[in-house]
Amino acid sequence: MRRHARRMRRYGLQPMVVINSGDQLPDVAATLVARAVWRYRSELAPFVTAAVLALTGLWLHATRPLWWPIVLLVTVAGAALVLARGHRWLDRRTERLYAAAVLTTGGGWLTAATVHGLAGPLRSALLIATLTGAIPWWFHRRRRARVRVERTVRAWPDIADTVGLPGSRLLSAVVGIWGWRARLALKRGQTVTEVINKIPAIESGLGTRPGAVRVEPDPSRADHCTLHVLDVDPHAKPIPWPGPTATTITDPVELGVFEDATPVRVALAHRHALIGGIAGSGKSGLLNDILAALTACPDVVIWGIDLKGGMELQPWASCLDTIATTPTDAAALLADAVKILNARADALTRNGARLWAPEPAAPALVIVIDEYAELADEAPDAATSADSIARRGRAVAVTLLAATQRPTQDAMGKGAVRSQMDIRICLRVRERRDTDLILGQGAHAAGWHPHTLDAPGKFLISAPGHTTPKRARAYHLTDERIRAITRRHAPRRPPLDPVSADAITPADNQPDPAPITDPEQALLTALRQASPEGLPVSLLIKITGMRRTWIYQRLQQHAADGTVTQVTRGRWRATTNDTDHCA
Repeated sequence: MRRHARRMRRYGLQPMVVINSGDQLPDVAATLVARAVWRYRSELAPFVTAAVLALTGLWLHATRPLWWPIVLLVTVAGAALVLARGHRWLDRRTERLYAAAVLTTGGGWLTAATVHGLAGPLRSALLIATLTGAIPWWFHRRRRARVRVERTVRAWPDIADTVGLPGSRLLSAVVGIWGWRARLALKRGQTVTEVINKIPAIESGLGTRPGAVRVEPDPSRADHCTLHVLDVDPHAKPIPWPGPTATTITDPVELGVFEDATPVRVALAHRHALIGGIAGSGKSGLLNDILAALTACPDVVIWGIDLKGGMELQPWASCLDTIATTPTDAAALLADAVKILNARADALTRNGARLWAPEPAAPALVIVIDEYAELADEAPDAATSADSIARRGRAVAVTLLAATQRPTQDAMGKGAVRSQMDIRICLRVRERRDTDLILGQGAHAAGWHPHTLDAPGKFLISAPGHTTPKRARAYHLTDERIRAITRRHAPRRPPLDPVSADAITPADNQPDPAPITDPEQALLTALRQASPEGLPVSLLIKITGMRRTWIYQRLQQHAADGTVTQVTRGRWRATTNDTDHCA
């Protein structure tokens, strides 16, 4: 009997003990019926609604039969409100249609009952409508979930004893789109860290799937936390990229969606960012999301470093001002960035300003580095320049966006790069200790568990405004979508401002070539006549009279055709075969 009672309490079924102290049988029966009605109040809601409608119809017919236009008007207005603004309460269109249908049917029946009373046809119509409307209600997911949650709340004391949190209490519970959440009040002396460490036991006690429970600290009370239970994984399928939401780099960039359906927004202006995760965790997809957002902003110039031969960043080449694919080129690129940093700092000092405000005429400079650890190993000079940018670049809007599989202090160049990253994005890692390497010391103990992420693109973000471990999934961009984005964004890419351009433009003693009216022909002629060292982009701009973005677009197209090649960073010439053909 004890085992049976414990089993009933676990599933929210409180055992009834009726003590007959001489009461009459009808009183005992009434008590049992009242308890059963309260126990199954959700299932009986359609019949209770029908009873309320019947009593209201009788009262209106007996006392206010001329109110039927008011009842009809209220019915129509209520149904229109549900259809127009019901998305704030009901997340699915079918739910809004059901609510509007119930309201219309009930209001129409009440209007007729106000005029005619409970005539025979009206009684039959009420019974048929009640049974018809009750079937969707009984089988609706949210109602069943709410009943299940209520039973879990009542059974929590026994569950808490089982999982090792005796004395804790579940307070208010709310059923959401993908599950439910509740505030958990802890017993004095218990901490949120203990609850986090007992998540597997809580999942077992609640009978959920592995990985369904999330725990968030309460910022106002140390003895409270929020318990999230997900019935289904909202991130089981890739989430398509919805399009750019930022029109300037000072706007927050949208990277993905949290498990509560809210978007992940983070401000990148004047901040360095670090993306870490093992191979196959989705770093490339997250970089694509960031580049898709930044290339839509007319006040940012993007440089790229990709030591995989340009494999990751090449699809974005037409939107990037320059790409370095070798350690030597990367070191030169970062050295130029330091020159820009110094030039901008001098300009701010002369103007009495302390912060570089990005605008199309003076854009921010974002340097995207894929696999920074490889760069630090193969080009120590590049690591020195990156260290300088990390320490001094934020105020002058020269920032780093580094992605790596090995974000240790040694791999990040033994300098300030890793410690200066304001934004930390951690995808799946293999070991728990890697959490602290990416997100900071003590992150794993505080509930940041990226080693449990089970799909590419799932991540945790630690940044200003994101201080709790909430799981998110990055948007998915296909190759076709990336090509369409670059075609749309490339013509609007801004050039460097004069202060920055002058800082990195070398003195060129080559004489100006004779003007040619056709820019395309001028470009190809110059590249065919170039020396083995190639021609710089600055000279190609002068030869063709076209903008830097046009030059890079044409160079990338001809490079894809095999007619031109990049000799070193920023220097191009025609391929050997094409030169021989011209000769």
